[in-house]
Amino acid sequence: MSAALEKFCGSVFWNDSYLARPDADLPVCFQQTVLVWIPLGFFWILAPWQLLPMCKSRAKKSSVTKLYIIKQVLAALLVLTAVAELALAFVDAEQGAVPAVQYTNPSLYIATWMMVLLVQDARRFCLRRDSGVLFCFWILTLLCGILPFQSLVRKALQEPISDLPRFILFFISYGLQLLLFLVSGFSDIAPETKEIGKKNPEVTASFLSSVTFQWYSSMVFKGYRKPLEIEDVWELKDEDKTKALYTAFEKNMKTAMQKARAELEKRKRKKRRQEGDPDHGSSMSKAQSQDILVLEERQPKKKKKKKKGDNEDSGPPKDYPKGWLMKTLVKTFQQNLLLAVAFKVVHDALVFVSPQLLKLLIAFVSDEDSFAWQGYLYAILLFLAAVIQSLCLQQHFSLCFQLGINVRASLIAAIYKKSLTMSGATRKESTVGETVNLMSADAQRFMDLANFIHQLWSSPLQIILSIVFLWGELGPSVLAGIATLVLLLPINAFLVAKAKTIQERNMKNKDERMKIMTEILNGIKILKLFAWEPSFEKRVNEIRAHELKNLVNFSYLQSVSVFVFTCAPFLVSLASFAVYVLVDENNILDAQKAFTAISLFNVLRFPMATLPMVISFLVQANVSTARLERYLSGEDLDTSAIHHNPIAGSAVRFSEATFAWEQDGNAAIRDVTLDIMPGSLVAVVGAVGSGKSSLVSAMLGEMENIKGHINIQGSLAYVPQQAWIQNATLKDNIIFGSELDEARYQQVLKACALLPDLELLPAGDQTEIGEKGINLSGGQKQRVSLARAVYSNADIYILDDPLSAVDAHVGKYLFEHVLGPKGLLQKKTRILVTHSISFLPQVDNIVVLAAGAVSEHGSYSTLLANKGAFSQFLNLYGNQEEDVSEENTAAVALAGDEEEADEAVDPCTEEHTEDVVTMTLKREASIRRSKLNRSLSKKSTSFQEEPPKKLKGQQLIEKEAVETGRVKFSMYLRYLRAVGLCFTFWIVMGYVGQYAAYVGSNLWLSDWTDDSVRYQNQTYPTQQRDLRIGVFGALGVSQALFLLFATMLSAQGTVRASRVMHQQLLSNILRAPMSFFDTTPIGRIVNRFAKDIFTVDETIPMSFRSWISCFMAIISTLIVICLATPFFTVVIIPLSIFYYFVLRFYVSTSRQLRRLDSVTRSPIYSHFGETVSGLSVIRAYGHQERFLKQNEITMDINQKSVYSWIVSNRWLAIRLEFVGSLVVFFSALLAVIAKGTLEGGIVGLSVSSALNVTQTLNWLVRTSSELETNIVAVERVHEYMTVKNEAPWVTKKRPPHGWPSRGEIQFVDYKVRYRPELDLVLQGITCNIGSTEKVGVVGRTGAGKSSLTNCLFRVLEAAGGKIIIDDVDIATIGLHDLRKSLTIIPQDPVLFTGTLRMNLDPFDQYSDEEVWKALELAHLKTFVQGLPERLLHLVSEAGENLSVGQRQLVCLARALLRKAKILILDEATAAVDLETDHLIQTTIRSAFADCTVLTIAHRLHTIMDSNRVMVLHAGQIVEFDSPEQLLMKQGIFSAMAKDAGITTAESTAL
Repeated sequence: MSAALEKFCGSVFWNDSYLARPDADLPVCFQQTVLVWIPLGFFWILAPWQLLPMCKSRAKKSSVTKLYIIKQVLAALLVLTAVAELALAFVDAEQGAVPAVQYTNPSLYIATWMMVLLVQDARRFCLRRDSGVLFCFWILTLLCGILPFQSLVRKALQEPISDLPRFILFFISYGLQLLLFLVSGFSDIAPETKEIGKKNPEVTASFLSSVTFQWYSSMVFKGYRKPLEIEDVWELKDEDKTKALYTAFEKNMKTAMQKARAELEKRKRKKRRQEGDPDHGSSMSKAQSQDILVLEERQPKKKKKKKKGDNEDSGPPKDYPKGWLMKTLVKTFQQNLLLAVAFKVVHDALVFVSPQLLKLLIAFVSDEDSFAWQGYLYAILLFLAAVIQSLCLQQHFSLCFQLGINVRASLIAAIYKKSLTMSGATRKESTVGETVNLMSADAQRFMDLANFIHQLWSSPLQIILSIVFLWGELGPSVLAGIATLVLLLPINAFLVAKAKTIQERNMKNKDERMKIMTEILNGIKILKLFAWEPSFEKRVNEIRAHELKNLVNFSYLQSVSVFVFTCAPFLVSLASFAVYVLVDENNILDAQKAFTAISLFNVLRFPMATLPMVISFLVQANVSTARLERYLSGEDLDTSAIHHNPIAGSAVRFSEATFAWEQDGNAAIRDVTLDIMPGSLVAVVGAVGSGKSSLVSAMLGEMENIKGHINIQGSLAYVPQQAWIQNATLKDNIIFGSELDEARYQQVLKACALLPDLELLPAGDQTEIGEKGINLSGGQKQRVSLARAVYSNADIYILDDPLSAVDAHVGKYLFEHVLGPKGLLQKKTRILVTHSISFLPQVDNIVVLAAGAVSEHGSYSTLLANKGAFSQFLNLYGNQEEDVSEENTAAVALAGDEEEADEAVDPCTEEHTEDVVTMTLKREASIRRSKLNRSLSKKSTSFQEEPPKKLKGQQLIEKEAVETGRVKFSMYLRYLRAVGLCFTFWIVMGYVGQYAAYVGSNLWLSDWTDDSVRYQNQTYPTQQRDLRIGVFGALGVSQALFLLFATMLSAQGTVRASRVMHQQLLSNILRAPMSFFDTTPIGRIVNRFAKDIFTVDETIPMSFRSWISCFMAIISTLIVICLATPFFTVVIIPLSIFYYFVLRFYVSTSRQLRRLDSVTRSPIYSHFGETVSGLSVIRAYGHQERFLKQNEITMDINQKSVYSWIVSNRWLAIRLEFVGSLVVFFSALLAVIAKGTLEGGIVGLSVSSALNVTQTLNWLVRTSSELETNIVAVERVHEYMTVKNEAPWVTKKRPPHGWPSRGEIQFVDYKVRYRPELDLVLQGITCNIGSTEKVGVVGRTGAGKSSLTNCLFRVLEAAGGKIIIDDVDIATIGLHDLRKSLTIIPQDPVLFTGTLRMNLDPFDQYSDEEVWKALELAHLKTFVQGLPERLLHLVSEAGENLSVGQRQLVCLARALLRKAKILILDEATAAVDLETDHLIQTTIRSAFADCTVLTIAHRLHTIMDSNRVMVLHAGQIVEFDSPEQLLMKQGIFSAMAKDAGITTAESTAL
């Protein structure tokens, strides 16, 4: 072989002596053949594929750019140099024979450069115009060209140049190649793709830019300059969009599912054979009947089993197609998987190259006779290995994370699409919550698994390779080290299990605490009025104490497990080295062995740690696979029974239709044969459960068909019984994806009586409606739902009792203007399910259902004449309705009208006269309520235009505070202060001690390894050996003990911080004034107690610990390298500056992207939950496609923020690992330069530490950014720790004992406003209320009645004037002294979880007798005695397990127990039935006869027997006299009384 090559070159091909000298060089022949052919071979294998776009593409070429011209010119010049070289060969040939190589190489080059021209042209068909192959080729040719380059330079310096033309041509060609290489580093963007590039630079980025993620830098800078918004985040590539992903996934899913279904059939047949009788097959019918029997037997069993919650296979419905999901995913994403495998293999191979190179480097330093060039070569190779390794790893991770989000997107899309096509039976199997869980939890598990799926094969591979190499170094004594590692695993597993149980216990405490907190915040007003805050504070603190106790234990466990994990690498090396030295005298530990082994052990740590994690991910994903497979392979909706054939004169025709809810269930509607004319109005009536709603569902195709069919002609619109409202604007809810036709829209609003409601809503029809229509009343929702149907302009309207939720008169209005013969829909076919009888005379046709079958149908008059079921039904209900309308007195209206703002402007004019009273009272109540709603919905603003701006402002302020650096530092300090500065100092000292010991043990090891040189040819003294092992062990143990000391201390300290911060937060929130709670959403406060306190409890301590240990590890590594080669300090400075800047830029961007991810994630789930709850509506209107699209859009928005975050991590990692690689390079290079002065041991130490630093650098940034993200929690908690407090609870000036003894109240020119920026509510009130006087306070809504109570309790502080009770100015005493001396029976009865006794007397001030006495007076004694636990009866959240009346009585009992001299009665409006009301009134009259009673009245009846009545109007007293006097005077009061139907004072005593 070499002989042939020598003939080909005409010179020596290879000779070892060339290398065995200080100025080594390669033979010329080798340079001319191998070094030329390697890059060319690479290029010719891969280049032809680059021409494919030219042949295949139908797209036209993109235009020429400057960069493209430069590239082509340079390539053309290269062709010219090659031609010139060839010409030279021919010229030389005339002088004499020329070796063949002189002809072949230039010819090869000519062909190659031509090919380069072609490839560069072909790339114009692609979006990314740069070719990766070409870029790699340039790198290769330049690297291979360096060797001839330096030989030529060296020769030229030694002697005159022999072959000048070739010499010049080589350098020209090399220069051109270098230029081409530089030029191809830039992205070449055609003008027409500029726009695409702006949306996503990744598609047009050059190869270099993609590999190093350089294209992402502009985003990082942008994120550093200002907080990123979702608009700033780049679009996804088309192939990463949900639609594209899902299309591919669905195609593969269908084929896989068919196979799986076939398998399932096989399984079922097998099962049947086993169950079937022995002579199976002899008679088919027998087998069938048996199947049916089996089924029938199973039905009851199945129900039993379901109750138990077993998941056993109870018959066919439980079995489902298995095992297709993983196959589908693998098939869909195989390209990604294969690429990732390729990168990972390269990386894993290179991981093991570094220790070998380290070994060679140590050998080089230890050997005096080695040549300098070898050392430089090793240093460069170490650097290259590190760089390539890092590039491969980052590409691998990038692919893995992309795979993760793409798998998640495909699964979510699949689940969403499935939910739209699911049959009713399948839908019943899983609740909305469970399905949302499939989306959030299960899809997320797949994402976690995808990120690390390759560790499943890579970890074992790395472990095996490490052991093989270690065996080569240390022989069998490696097993000691590995045994130690394996032993540590179960210890860790045990600790993890233990920690998990503690965590679970703590979750319960946390839930308990959050429950109480939510209750406190919901009932904060009651707590304040009763001065009960201390008792509740105590309760919360008790739970918190339990929680912190568990937290301390958890932290201790954690520190033990950290201790074990830190000991691991050290113990492993100690065990191996000790065994190695002790086994045999001749085994001497030298630097090569020790440090190669240490770097291999370091390699081992990562796979050992990740393997168990990946396996647990796999187990979780397996569970999720089963759940997803069951859900996605469920039955689809079968709408084959709904026909759409044109039949003249019929809109809907039922032909013997029988439908059931489940395939084998009982028929819900049987043998219905009906014909509905186009344009007719058909009412469907029947008793409850007679199948009215089932009839509707059958028409919509939601039920399983058993026989017969339904023919429907035309489009449908559907109004369900319970309105389904989307979380969108009111307008969007009505238009529902159709075109906007303004005139029709207005017409619809008017007909559906929505115009008055629009006036009440903050932003009219642009008001955003909360989830499930939370800020609309029941009636409003129903009307919006109806408006949606009317607007859709369909042919057939199916209305499932739309009038039940609205008031009678509104119902009447809607019937007249929308549904009835004169309504908007008069020309359409209307099928109306209804309970209200008043409309039946006006419909064309009535269908009466009984037990799922049509019992009779015809017009109203026919049915009445028939004297059948219908006329009985009419007699039964009709009488009731008439009774109701006759006794339409005030009382009935008050007994509970749930409609909120419907009557504000009344659509009905021709009501009976007796209704006027109810109307006004209802209107009162509703305006009051609507005002309240508005004040709630507007929160802190008084104008409609302001809310959006205001809210935005708040958001921005929050972010700003987060962004600046200075605040941050003060936050760290604040946290450390809470930990305790002394604690902090000792914790840091512990870590310093640990790393000092770590450096010490490493230096000792390097000294130990130098013994091998010292005692080179003599026996190694045993006491020296034992000393070495002993000290090494001692240093290692002390390192671990220091760490244990630090972590234990930090456990104490951080729990102390948690205690302090929660304590301050809680006490401050309880002392905040009421106005704070009015303007702050409860959710925000709860969040501080839940999420932020959790962060302070658990996340921050972890982050702090890992940050300190990372920081220390890096510092100690740098110290070690500087000790070995002091010059390294010079290199540190620029590297650390670069590192710092990268860090600063990255952290701000990454944090914002995380935030965007969580902000954009919730819409996916809420949109899905909404879709599932409104399925029947979406299907009825046929809007599935639109919702699918909407889901894709929401998904893509989230995907792009997650994708951006992933890339930002890779961007960072590449840059940091480059810093790491430079550290390795310089530590090796300086070791080579300082060769003579260094021992092998110290070099080994410095380089092996440097090899380990890369990962730690990465971790430092991760932990820094985590810490920065988390410390925000301290800031947020602190923000609420500094809320302005109300007046002190107790002041120096205490009121006299037994105050108030008389109960006289004086108002002196009293003024008050709710908040400084608002107007006065009470505008200077002056009046005296005598001792034991009973005063009623009345006035229209907003007159300031309730403000009066707030003033007495100082919930509002005076803006002027004062209130004097029994000669004490109430502004001068403490709040609790004041509030404990007054009693209030509040408007809404608020109860707290806990015992009944706790609700009456939280401080345990009264004896049991007194409590029973109060209960007796409150008419609750018999009820409480009947309870099993009596006084200790547990009240559930918000008192749900008591009726409203009972709750009101409990509040009365509270007041009776307190028995203060002054009672304020804020009268309940609609909550209480007349009976309870009567009880309360009588009790108050008897029990509080000797007290001053102020009644804030909403109904005049209750105060007609007061001594005096105060009439408020616009914050002033307009009338104040006895009721009789006021009735005679023609004033406001008498007008109100007339409205209420009261004429004389006596007639109304209840």
